[in-house]
Amino acid sequence: MTLTPHMNETTLVDQRDTEVTLFRVAISAFLYYPGKLSDEPGYTIDEDLAWCIAPLRSLPARQLAHTTDTIRALIIDPSADRREFIATLATLAGD
Repeated sequence: MTLTPHMNETTLVDQRDTEVTLFRVAISAFLYYPGKLSDEPGYTIDEDLAWCIAPLRSLPARQLAHTTDTIRALIIDPSADRREFIATLATLAGD
């Protein structure tokens, strides 16, 4: 679940956007459970992903796609280690 800027390039984003992203990922992960797809007709994880990633749309396409994959894993795996993701968000904000 590595989320790193590609080719040593760092695209900085507003710290508020990284904080909003972290909040949205946390909420989505907290509310997700394995049977949610069958319990909530019409629900797709893509809805949560779009909501979570929206504040980071300024990232380059490749990095945005990688970040989306990372967020998907963080939402569906309750045992996923989130420390690296949090550190990467801090880096994106220039911390």
